[in-house]
Amino acid sequence: MNSGDIVQQRKKIIFSGIQPSGVLTLGNYLGAMRNWTKLQDEADCLYCVVDLHAITVRQVPAELRRHTYETLALLVASGLDPDKNILFVQSHVPAHTQLAWVLNCFSMFGELSRMTQFKEKSAKHSDNINAGLFTYPTLMAADILLYQTDLVPVGQDQKQHLELARDIAIRFNNIYGETFRVPEGYIPQTGAKIMSLADPTKKMSKSDENENAVISLLDPRDVIIRKFKRAVTDSGNEIRRGEGKEGIGNLMTIYSCFTGKTDEEIEREFAGKGYGEFKMAVAEVTADGLKPIQDKFAELMAEKTYLEEIMKTGAERAAKIAARTLSKVYRKVGFVQI
Repeated sequence: MNSGDIVQQRKKIIFSGIQPSGVLTLGNYLGAMRNWTKLQDEADCLYCVVDLHAITVRQVPAELRRHTYETLALLVASGLDPDKNILFVQSHVPAHTQLAWVLNCFSMFGELSRMTQFKEKSAKHSDNINAGLFTYPTLMAADILLYQTDLVPVGQDQKQHLELARDIAIRFNNIYGETFRVPEGYIPQTGAKIMSLADPTKKMSKSDENENAVISLLDPRDVIIRKFKRAVTDSGNEIRRGEGKEGIGNLMTIYSCFTGKTDEEIEREFAGKGYGEFKMAVAEVTADGLKPIQDKFAELMAEKTYLEEIMKTGAERAAKIAARTLSKVYRKVGFVQI
């Protein structure tokens, strides 16, 4: 190679999945989706609607189908370009379940039984503690490892699952030689964790039964304002972070995400002003920030055939990459290939 040739560095591969088990929340957007849009020019990104994961809890089939379309539409509406990213639905790429079975045979029972989410979901759905719920982290490992992923944007609640994926990859590589890239977690500094408006010690979750705890990405402006007005704070009146001020701290995080202002700037802006005024300001920047997403979402949901094109193209692109890894794994474990 001539010294004048430019050696191009390989782009990092990023994979993340999002469950279609309800309307996505402000926490999903600020904690994950908004950060994904910043990565689409600097990395090769795959974003997957993980419908296979969703059925570890009983779903109404028609609702699951609708939520799958809605989740994909919200990903696109939030700024993910289907030409720059691979956007697809998990069940459209059979390699996910094919690799998951192999990885099940390299996952230890003790490892899976220690998973915090398994314990929590088992307690919550005690009438349906199924094997899929138990082996869910192995399917998640397959999702990640299939694409030779470098970075996985993860919230704190999924770090344990990523650690397991790394352990499985290392174990397999030690037995059969270099097969999987060992992924790293990617946790953005801003908005990494948006908390419940009703209980600011808990993460905002779309499965929360208290509708006032959660801002849905599709909530109308008046609903957003009402929910923020009811947000739990504390008995003080100062707009600052501190012990016992988790509610105000959460609102400051949300306000910062939409305005780009630092804590110091927010404190100065609201010095001498009450919680009511601050809550209203947070509600308004949130409603303004979500309006373009809601408008784009409505457009996309009226164009189902366009969403289906994205699903089909995305699945074809993902399947091509996945097939290379699966073929290598099958060969290494000794399966006859024809």
